[in-house]
Amino acid sequence: MEDKEKTKIIDITDEDLAVDGFLGDGAFASVIQTIEIAKENPALMGEVTWWMLESQHISIQEETTPHSRTSSNNSTNTSGFSTLSLSPSTLPPLISDFERVHYYHGISLDPPELYYRSDLQSNPFPLPLPGARWFQLPIKTAQGVFETPLNKVWNIVAPRIIDLFDARDIKYSVLMPARFSSADKNGDSTLGPIVIWVATHPGTINLELARDASSDILQILKGYQVEGAVVEWIEGSVEKLAGTPLMYITHHTNPTHSVRRPFTAALGMPIAAKEREEEDMSGTVSFYFHEGGDSNKVFGVTNKHVLHRDTAVDYLFRGAGTPRQLVRLCGHHRFQRALADIRRLATKNLSEAVDSTEEIVRLQNEPRSTNPERVKNQNCALDAMRDQLEKMNKKNKRLYAFSHEVHTHWTEITRRTIGHVHWAPSISIVGDSNHAYTRDIGTFELEAAKFREHFKGNIVDLGDKYARYDLNKKFFVSKTTNAVEIPSNRVLRIRGVVERELLNMRDSCDDDMVPVFIVGKDGNATDLTLGRYSGLEAYVCDKSNNRSIEVAIFNYDRMSGDFSAKGDSGALIWTSDGRMLAVLHSGMPRGPYNNTHVTFGTPAWWVVEQLKAQYPNADFDRTSYFPPKCNQEGASE
Repeated sequence: MEDKEKTKIIDITDEDLAVDGFLGDGAFASVIQTIEIAKENPALMGEVTWWMLESQHISIQEETTPHSRTSSNNSTNTSGFSTLSLSPSTLPPLISDFERVHYYHGISLDPPELYYRSDLQSNPFPLPLPGARWFQLPIKTAQGVFETPLNKVWNIVAPRIIDLFDARDIKYSVLMPARFSSADKNGDSTLGPIVIWVATHPGTINLELARDASSDILQILKGYQVEGAVVEWIEGSVEKLAGTPLMYITHHTNPTHSVRRPFTAALGMPIAAKEREEEDMSGTVSFYFHEGGDSNKVFGVTNKHVLHRDTAVDYLFRGAGTPRQLVRLCGHHRFQRALADIRRLATKNLSEAVDSTEEIVRLQNEPRSTNPERVKNQNCALDAMRDQLEKMNKKNKRLYAFSHEVHTHWTEITRRTIGHVHWAPSISIVGDSNHAYTRDIGTFELEAAKFREHFKGNIVDLGDKYARYDLNKKFFVSKTTNAVEIPSNRVLRIRGVVERELLNMRDSCDDDMVPVFIVGKDGNATDLTLGRYSGLEAYVCDKSNNRSIEVAIFNYDRMSGDFSAKGDSGALIWTSDGRMLAVLHSGMPRGPYNNTHVTFGTPAWWVVEQLKAQYPNADFDRTSYFPPKCNQEGASE
């Protein structure tokens, strides 16, 4: 697949491009235009690859398809599949290419290919009819095996199957039972039979061997009254899943800068607890701290309700032997959104490359003037467009390499494990009637292998949503008493908190000399947004008469959008000079789209107090994972 992705489209026939849906009836006009321009101008656009074209195709498809999985949490369990390339004459006699590729559709983002299955004759895989343009693929989910006859005898049956493999020199990598549920177009799910799932090391099995072994495996099962099972074969090897370290923060001029932000250790990191994966509940990292003292542990902070479904129960990790409640980087929808962002950026770059190519062709074909000044202008314009095209081509090459890295190292959710829950007290209102704050706090211990290489402490990557000049202007930096401009590298170091006595003091004045306190946050759902701190605490009472005092943030203005949305829980609210103001936990959504006009958080000074009560030596200001001269194995100074 990687080789195909890197293939230049000028080297691909129109017939093959039509098979992939890039040409012909139903193909998108802008994709067709890209192909035509590239093939007409190979010297200029010869570097455009199949992956770039696919990114453009999918991005347009997502924009034109309502309720796409990457754009909405209300995803539909359907998947349209183009069948233009299929004809009975191209299907192999035993397992068709269509079935081989799509049999496990839905069990992962990049599911394995089927090699063989024992029920080929009795349970044919649905194939699209010749001439049919669209076909609904069943969506599968891998399930556990519970309360079946196999459960009582698996510890006896499995060794016998392995003996069979050894006797026939079958190089298996995994033998495991499973069941697969399939959802139809209406979302109704059906649970399939017991599957003896066999993975062999790639290139070591043949169909005859798999077929004969399957028959004998079924006979073994029948000997133990396990009826109706199926044997399915795939190829693949087991790898250690310690995982890849988080990425470093690049300079904002790097073409991957905006799309790599979810995979760095900067604040605003999107997270999801394993416990809440089925709900696709996600949140945001507030900030980090070191446990201090003799400990080398580092913790992340977020909301209790991000980590636990039951928020009324206190939790404290008890150490070795205790099952770990894992925390992941990016829930399902957030990861899909990250992939979509990569595709959209590639599409944007490709569109600009097409525009540049068309302009270069126009300039080259323009009648040459006899006026020296005009000739100079024409040549300058031509050089500028060629330079711009070269930059776009280089950007997309680097973007492809980045996309490949993400798909290789981060697609499987177990590889996105970044730590485990350590302390998460029940959500409660703590304090007296004058200072009754919401304790919605949870900590998780970071996995050192993921963080230590690129960990820089509490920093915010401000991204490229706003230019530095615009950020300074929006924060009214020029009118701030203690003016601190946004750093030139757009990386804001977080140090200290807005003290309790300063919470009712304005930070600056706007252009109309109205006192303001502008704050920012970087969240899982809405990324970087700016808002206006209310200046006075809000008193909140829920339907159960629970009363609390909160920090309130208003949206920056009508044109800037909501300050927060669902998924931003846990995000740190900070000032332009890098002080922590509050930890976001709730808002006031209304209307069919849950637009939030007020956001609430717990004062950061109070959150830090609660953390210090639990972790007396907590250090919030370190800029490396391990302390200097740390002798811990694998640590770097």
